[in-house]
Amino acid sequence: MKKKFIAAMLVGAMTLSMTACGGSAKDTGAATEAESTAEASTEAESAAAEESTETAEENTEAADDSAETETAEDNTESASADISTVTAGKLTVATSPDFAPYEFYAVDESGTPKLAGFDIALAEYIADYLGLELEVVPVDFDGVLMELQTKAVDLGVAGLSPDPKRESIMDFSDIYYEGGQSFVCTQENKDKFTSLEDTNNSDIEVGAQTGSIQVDLAQTNSPDAEIIQLTKVTDIIAELLAGKLDGAYIETAVAESYAKNYPELCVVLDVPYDGAEGSAIGISKGNEALKAGVNEAIAKAIEEGKMDEFVATANEQASGDIIEGLLDQQ
Repeated sequence: MKKKFIAAMLVGAMTLSMTACGGSAKDTGAATEAESTAEASTEAESAAAEESTETAEENTEAADDSAETETAEDNTESASADISTVTAGKLTVATSPDFAPYEFYAVDESGTPKLAGFDIALAEYIADYLGLELEVVPVDFDGVLMELQTKAVDLGVAGLSPDPKRESIMDFSDIYYEGGQSFVCTQENKDKFTSLEDTNNSDIEVGAQTGSIQVDLAQTNSPDAEIIQLTKVTDIIAELLAGKLDGAYIETAVAESYAKNYPELCVVLDVPYDGAEGSAIGISKGNEALKAGVNEAIAKAIEEGKMDEFVATANEQASGDIIEGLLDQQ
């Protein structure tokens, strides 16, 4: 009995020893499986943590973008909220649609005329920038000046030069298009005008648009000539082509556009101009908030390359089927 008891004790001791050294193969496998599970769990938690971090970063970026968008929208809303216009929620613009490629009517394939030109495109851009609805009022050029003087419109967009003589009736935006001045005649007469001195002759008649700086240029450079003022540039061109005018003072971009459409015409001389060389927008006098908003929009359009696009499109349209002047006068 004593031997059996000792043997049993030895067997028990061996069992305890095996357990202390790692137990059975089944127990060892279970431990290994547990460790693998723990490692997998750790990896999963790590991956989840990384994904959570990435998601958080993406959410932060999205929040930042959203905040920037909302800020831009708020700024636009704030800017337009500070601006008073003739009609609430609208930007009313006077233009003279007889000045391609600045403003004119482009006729589509169905024969429908639509206001076009880089002035019109810029007006649309400004209205969008300010969060306002654009309303265009087509009038003769001198009508643009009158509409601004009486504050019947917010802006005058008609290839206006910022002539100091006009500052009593309107404010001016920054220059949005660099232009120039030219003397135009027919190809038949181009040899008569080799310099501006040749235009100062009592035997000739020169044309200029009523109310424009071209009238001043004609009076300065051709005081001895008979100066014929006509309401529309189209009338000046018609008189030139008919031989009733010997020459005319016309803004360079417009003159080049007409010369392209009428090969009989010739842009023969550059005309110096002491004022700011280029075009600006006429703004209702004293509306400083509107002036600031318009200048911001112009700067943005130039920075984004939009003005170049507007000019290129207008030049292309001006070479097609167009109408210049008021539709009710056609």
